[in-house]
Amino acid sequence: MNVATDAVRFVRAEPVAAAPPPTLTRGPVAWIRENLFAGPVNTVLTLIALYIVIVTVPPVMKFFFIDAVWSGSNRDACRPEVLGRPVGACWAYVIDKINYFVYGSYPISERWRVNAFFVLLALGLGWLLWLDAPRRSLGAIYFFVVFPLLAYLLLSGSHFLGLEPVPTSLWGGILVTVIVSLVGIVFSLPFGVVLALGRRSRLPIIRFFSVVFIEFVRGVPLITVLFMANTMLPLFLPEGTTVDRLVRPLVGVALFASAYMAEVVRGGLQAIPKGQYEGAMSLGLNYWQMMCFIILPQALRIVIPGIVNTFIGLFKDTTLVAIVGIFDLIRTVEASRVDPNWAAPTINTTGYAFAGIFYFLCCWGMSRYSLAVERRLAAGQRR
Repeated sequence: MNVATDAVRFVRAEPVAAAPPPTLTRGPVAWIRENLFAGPVNTVLTLIALYIVIVTVPPVMKFFFIDAVWSGSNRDACRPEVLGRPVGACWAYVIDKINYFVYGSYPISERWRVNAFFVLLALGLGWLLWLDAPRRSLGAIYFFVVFPLLAYLLLSGSHFLGLEPVPTSLWGGILVTVIVSLVGIVFSLPFGVVLALGRRSRLPIIRFFSVVFIEFVRGVPLITVLFMANTMLPLFLPEGTTVDRLVRPLVGVALFASAYMAEVVRGGLQAIPKGQYEGAMSLGLNYWQMMCFIILPQALRIVIPGIVNTFIGLFKDTTLVAIVGIFDLIRTVEASRVDPNWAAPTINTTGYAFAGIFYFLCCWGMSRYSLAVERRLAAGQRR
């Protein structure tokens, strides 16, 4: 047998035409088929969800937009017997009360100070959260050192600056909601990191007190913490010393959020491989250098979703300060809805809807920002 001849038999004289690429179905139809109708169970769930949307969305849209009232100066604008038609959301009431919802009872002549506070806050948040902002280290100093001092002088007043004192009993609305949530968010992260490190400390006394504090605070509801801060905090001070009525819940919220943040940070610390600790120690770094430059940056990056989730929960929990007499946004809505000038059937629903939209937008914004940061850090890890 001629081996060379047999080998040639399997060589084609002409090249074979290239096969077409596999057909990949793209577009909205393919997405719907893959995500909504990919099997009997998904199909049933999709149909149920579609039914719920059809049943609920049109009445909601009709109430909040089609039948809504957008202008008016009193309750007659939102009463069906006066208009002779069904009345939906009374946005005229929200427009009329918007200043009360934002400032509370803050003096009208001094509300420019609250506006300046919001501008300074927006500047600090933009400088700190914009990842490509120039000199972000200066932005951090401004936000954590300069801004709190300016905010206190602006809102509380200072004779040195020629600003009349405004007691916190007159503060309210969105102003108080922002202050309570901001103080809780700013203080909970550093205190939570300290508590997490204390719980993992090798010193028994530090670990004991950290564990007791975390478990005690996490074992009671926030309402209890607020009541304790409101009634028991003055008992630990010298006789004759009083604590401002707004400072008490601020302390309670900060301590409560710190305990939850400590457990989130501890989860990140436990996720760091042991080799990272050993590598840092092999470089001659001491404990605090190792934590600040090697371990904590990795741990905090891992638990970004947990941190943001804690911030969002804290922002929503600020409504509980109304229990101890603080006029946050919810409390101002409740106080304004009993105004006889706006006694209409849909006032209650409209006021709470406005508060719900405000909280949703704030929480949604925090969630979107955290997702953007996660994607950016993940891209950096891939590179």
